[in-house]
Amino acid sequence: MSIIEHYSLERLREAHKRISKYVNSTPCRYSHYLSEMTGGEVYLKMENLQQTGSYKIRGAINRIGQLSKTEKKAGIVACSAGNHAQGVALAAKIFNIPTTIVMPKMTPLSKVEGTRKFGAEIVLHGNGFGEAFDKMQEIQKEKGMTLVHPFNDEEIIAGQSTVGIEIVEQLPEVEEIFVPVGGGGLASGIGLATHFLKPETKLIGVEAELMASMKKSIANRQVTPVERKSTIAEGIAVSSVLDKTFDLVSHLYNEILTVNEPEIARNMVRILEREKVLCEGAGAVAYALLSEKLYGVKGKKVCVVLTGGNVDLNFLSKVVERGLGEDGRLANLQVVVPDVPGSMAKISSIIAEHEANILEIFHNRIFAQAGVGETAINVVVECKGFAHQAEIVKALEEIFKVSPI
Repeated sequence: MSIIEHYSLERLREAHKRISKYVNSTPCRYSHYLSEMTGGEVYLKMENLQQTGSYKIRGAINRIGQLSKTEKKAGIVACSAGNHAQGVALAAKIFNIPTTIVMPKMTPLSKVEGTRKFGAEIVLHGNGFGEAFDKMQEIQKEKGMTLVHPFNDEEIIAGQSTVGIEIVEQLPEVEEIFVPVGGGGLASGIGLATHFLKPETKLIGVEAELMASMKKSIANRQVTPVERKSTIAEGIAVSSVLDKTFDLVSHLYNEILTVNEPEIARNMVRILEREKVLCEGAGAVAYALLSEKLYGVKGKKVCVVLTGGNVDLNFLSKVVERGLGEDGRLANLQVVVPDVPGSMAKISSIIAEHEANILEIFHNRIFAQAGVGETAINVVVECKGFAHQAEIVKALEEIFKVSPI
């Protein structure tokens, strides 16, 4: 029996009613940029505007709100490096339940403090999710607490289905929905909602290319782990999906596609610049798919889910720089010039003539491949794009030797 048969529209609507006074009904905002790019009518489901900055609060409220008095008294435990932690912590605060959250040691301070502010006890343990998860299970057994899983739980999935219910209510003519996929809890929930409310809707899941565990599992027709790698989309960096979400996504989704790291970085910047909102890497993958691949939505009404907006500010600055570089708006050049007075001034003059801005410039006499009597000048230039960058390089090459770094 498929897990789909465990659910009904009534069960999903009960979840929606249960959580409605605690969560935001987030808007589906029209995206002028993606609509012009793709030729479709594209809307963004803005879960980055949700309480705690992510859809995760939905599943957490639905799961924790149904605990018995005995379970509430014993407390709950969860493991997460970010959005699930904050969702569980806030839900526990709402219902006045003692909570322990296990987070990997390298979790950014902003996410640790964002979780602690809701009153959760934080345990920092291990170098990754796996070690933190093992510690969580230790605590659960020792204290008899209820484990709140981030995705492989029927009530968590029912809570996440409320995103899909809202999409269909807000966009009754929606034809396709693009959903970020990590463990698959949100994808499963949206899949169930459309299955009962609008089964003709096409569903496309989007994963980070470096950790596409759902895509690999579906290709192998069984849950198949992938190697853990570092990705900008750390919120969906799940090395293995599990039985419930695999069953639902494999039955309900038309296809699972991927985007790479440069595409994610570029589109975090584009969302900030074009849509005027902050979106984390995991939340930006579906947007990146349409922006980069011009996926075939011409003439269709579609929805792209932005799942979260929690980004550490130190990390954000690096992503913005990388995104601008990937978009051709930052150039890092090495110009080999005669080691005589005026060389740097000449470089600056050429760049200024082409209406570009120098962000950094310095001599590299020791470690560059320059001849005796020459020096390399490294220069970071703010450009208008790759074409503008090429114009600057061409002008410099008329006088000097130039190479990108």
